[in-house]
Amino acid sequence: MRTPRATVKDVASLAAVSPKTVSNVLTGSVRVRPETRSRVEAAMRALDFVPNLSARRLRSGRSGTIGVALPELATEFSADLLHYLVEEAHERGFAVQVDETARSPQREQGLLSRARAHLLDGLILNPVRLEDSVIDRVDDLPPVVLIGEVEQHRTDRVLIDSRRAAADVTAHLLARGCRRIAVVGGDERPELATATSRLRLAGFHDALARAGLQPHPAREINVPWSMAGGAAALRELTARGVEIDAVVAFTDSLAVGVMHELARAGRRVPQDVRLSGFDDVEIARFTTPALTTVGFDRRRFAAEAVRLLAERIETGDLAPRQVTIPHRLVERDSTLPAG
Repeated sequence: MRTPRATVKDVASLAAVSPKTVSNVLTGSVRVRPETRSRVEAAMRALDFVPNLSARRLRSGRSGTIGVALPELATEFSADLLHYLVEEAHERGFAVQVDETARSPQREQGLLSRARAHLLDGLILNPVRLEDSVIDRVDDLPPVVLIGEVEQHRTDRVLIDSRRAAADVTAHLLARGCRRIAVVGGDERPELATATSRLRLAGFHDALARAGLQPHPAREINVPWSMAGGAAALRELTARGVEIDAVVAFTDSLAVGVMHELARAGRRVPQDVRLSGFDDVEIARFTTPALTTVGFDRRRFAAEAVRLLAERIETGDLAPRQVTIPHRLVERDSTLPAG
């Protein structure tokens, strides 16, 4: 004789909670205290409870799945951020579909189409440039939260103040006496500029202006944001014949490539050239010397993005909101005073 299939009421009884609490755990529509969630999930396992997702979707019009799309999944920064986004989504009861847009508007369009067809309840997107994104070209946006520096006023956004952060790290180098500072990851060519590179370059210029210095275009170079790109940038700066006493790299990966190429050329960090990065990924602590960089709380960043999306899915008609996550300058040996 077949054992009757466990119901929401059975789970609620075993977990000593209300059926509504079980439903909240299943849908993620309301945040449930971790200890209560754990008790409900333990009851589900004990009863071999299988939710009727098809019936739930018919009743609610929701899939229980959100999409997360980043421009490039291979970087350490993306992997770290994605880890926290998935954790936070699961805490709210969402499954996560991960995609890589590779800066392609067509891939963004496909994700938006799936969300509008209710195959996804909402999206967390990280466009590289607004002019390359479909966000401003779609009339009926589904629930969407943008992460990163692309500025728009149609939906929610989570970001750090990249302009101020770049100014802070540049000011740190200026305070060390550096005056011939190169930039790796941004220049004035609009066809190569991303929203992030534009803001970080503007912040670099802000700090120079406050110190009474003029930008030196030959010391500014944009390359792919990778270790190989950083190494290529340092070779190009050397080929240009410009003198440098410091480098502001717009990611830690770029900085690691610069550091490698400086070592190959027999130039010491920080004695000959001081060097800073951006993002404070794990490798920044383990370079030799350890890398000064800009850091921020990525778990909090992810939590805010998922919170905004969950609220927009639940409530719908909300005015666009913006959350700025504080940054911090992480001083390490790569910018210590030469001794």
